Amino acid sequence: MDSMLTTLRKIVQQVTGHSDFAESMRALVIETKEAMHTDVCSAYLLSEDESHFVLAATDGLNSSQIGTAELEPGQGLVGTVAQRAEPINLEDARKHPAYHYLPDTGEDAFHSFLGVPIIHQRKVLGVLVVQTEDVRRFDESEEAFLVTLGAQLAAEVAHAEALGESGITLDGSHRSKRQQTDVCFTGVAGAPGIGIGKAVVMHPVADLDAVPEREAGNVTIELILLDRALETVRSDIRGIIEEFSTSLPKEELALFDAYLHMLDENALAGDIRQRVRLGQWAQGALKQVIREHVNRFELMEDPYLRERGADVKDLGLRLLACLQDIRDKKTQFPRDSILVGEEVTPAMLANVPAERIRGIVSLAGSSNSHVAILCRAMAIPAVMAAVDLPAYDLEGATLLVDGHYGEVFTHPSEKRLAESRELIEQERVLDEELNEMRELPCITRDGHRIALWVNIGLTSDITRSLDRGAEGIGLFRTEIPFMSQDRFPTEAEQLALYREHMVAFEPRPVTMRTLDIGGDKALSYFPIEEENPFLGWRGIRVTLDHPEIFLVQVRAMIKANAGLEGDLRIMLPMISSATELESARELVNQAYAEVREEGVDVKQPQVGVMVEVPAAVYQARLLAKHADFLAVGSNDLTQYMLAVDRNNPRVAQLYKELHPAVIGALREVAKAANAEGTGVGICGELAGTPEGAVLLMAMGYHVLSMNATHLPKVKWVIRNIKRSDARRMLAKVMRMQAPEEVTKFMHDALMDAGMSRVLPHHHD
Repeated sequence: MDSMLTTLRKIVQQVTGHSDFAESMRALVIETKEAMHTDVCSAYLLSEDESHFVLAATDGLNSSQIGTAELEPGQGLVGTVAQRAEPINLEDARKHPAYHYLPDTGEDAFHSFLGVPIIHQRKVLGVLVVQTEDVRRFDESEEAFLVTLGAQLAAEVAHAEALGESGITLDGSHRSKRQQTDVCFTGVAGAPGIGIGKAVVMHPVADLDAVPEREAGNVTIELILLDRALETVRSDIRGIIEEFSTSLPKEELALFDAYLHMLDENALAGDIRQRVRLGQWAQGALKQVIREHVNRFELMEDPYLRERGADVKDLGLRLLACLQDIRDKKTQFPRDSILVGEEVTPAMLANVPAERIRGIVSLAGSSNSHVAILCRAMAIPAVMAAVDLPAYDLEGATLLVDGHYGEVFTHPSEKRLAESRELIEQERVLDEELNEMRELPCITRDGHRIALWVNIGLTSDITRSLDRGAEGIGLFRTEIPFMSQDRFPTEAEQLALYREHMVAFEPRPVTMRTLDIGGDKALSYFPIEEENPFLGWRGIRVTLDHPEIFLVQVRAMIKANAGLEGDLRIMLPMISSATELESARELVNQAYAEVREEGVDVKQPQVGVMVEVPAAVYQARLLAKHADFLAVGSNDLTQYMLAVDRNNPRVAQLYKELHPAVIGALREVAKAANAEGTGVGICGELAGTPEGAVLLMAMGYHVLSMNATHLPKVKWVIRNIKRSDARRMLAKVMRMQAPEEVTKFMHDALMDAGMSRVLPHHHD
């Protein structure tokens, strides 16, 4: 077969181009039969009750059997392909022991058989079959072609299943759509909670990729048009801030202030204006600048910073809409709206009355997306990266959004809806009770004290953290001021920001991570290009090579602590050896001496190591001997140990914080630190879960640092358990071999301990 790739694309386009799934299946078998020069092509799909595979379309067999002929998993060759989840290629099918004759299909005239499974997210949804009258074996290229076709069409079949269309052609013509209930799509948990409502599809207002690049006919006119668009968008954002002022804490509005700053003359606006002055028309200049900024952010490894690219893109679309004079259509939002879109943005969220939103589902983004951060602040359940959800076909459909587990159910059954409504009410009552223990200490029932701190990225996090009883900052990401500038920020600029956090948390301790940039987090004014940035020049490696950057930052940190009782803890990222630690400590001591020479009366900061690469785990005892504290970055450590990006939905199921290897590593770090009498903490998502908090406390971690949202529940768990019981749980977990085994055991153990109220219900 010539031009296999071209033929493959043609078939996929033919199939996906039909709005009716029955027609798609007909097109599939007709086009595939012709392309492969066979006598038969048939598609079998999983039945609604998942008990058997039904003939859904055929070109070559008796079409009257469509919707009637069926085989159970393991029955016949089709059932065997489904059961094994692998191709079967036979030159004479009737000689195979699994052959099962269906007399009414008319397949007795055909000898050769090639069947491949259609698999989506490890589930066999169907079988694609070709047959010929000749006794011959299909060659490797033909088998590879059919396997590839089946893989490419798997998402299409899954979408049809979600919409209740995958079993429609039962009598050779049409059957009315069946509505399959409780179809589950998995994404990434963005904001906790359960939401029920009607899907409202959010469409982008403009397409930057469709903008052509051309010379400006009149530069002055283009600049005038750009100024009008900029002012319109600025005005819209100010309106959003005003609209949110009654439904969102004042500090949270800083997220939208960041949008306004991006439109400053020394940021996006200035860059676009410069391109126009060089002769590019306004829309083309906008496209160029936005694309460059988005690409820069998307190359970053830090999930929080990487997601800022979506904010820049959102602004670019709004500016383009104004330049093209496109106005948002007036969408009707029901009282129970679930916003669904390719990429739901903060601006989309802001344009909907907050009291009408019950949940957010975005096909793009991650748990660190700007909109996910807002949803957590507003207590709106959110699921991000639901890449397989057929978003644009769900307008008006009832959805159930589970932000605890990152799951979306289309057309939920009455039973599931009733169970979920009961859970929503239980969460509401629990939240009210948890708020009452804000001032209570985090002490176990047998008297063991644990410190609960927060991870902070924005100034707007301060109030929310303190309101939830945070006892300190376990991770302050200091990259933000560096990202918002077109040059390295001055010592004075950094000092002002750090001081704000130190004063707000006084006399609580504040842990500041030194600049964590690298080839995967390149600053616009400090470009770095590497083949493998994930294992490259980043974190402490960059700052040790550039002590002039490191010293200025550390001096600003130290000065920010002047006159305060709270401890300043300086945390070093990406440490992989004691040599790096000692080199960094020498620079910190130098900066401290310089600050003292200037007459600033301030105490010596603590210097600690962030344990996030396996090398640091195996050298934990040595590092603990030379550091003032250790702090595990559990998110990165888990990713490095398992080689899994937790924000990639294609491998998200492999990201297991309770993987025995991760638990073993965490235990070793705690043992090493305690053996040296060095304080040890953890900052990451694991610390914010009931299961993780209990195990970490049992291991000997002194500090649990997490997103402020999780603080109340973790405190409730710690206050309602004995450390001795937690240690018994840990002892059993340490003998387990699979993450699923650990997860089930911990869930059951906490249920038996009376903690069902804080454990999110996982839908069956």
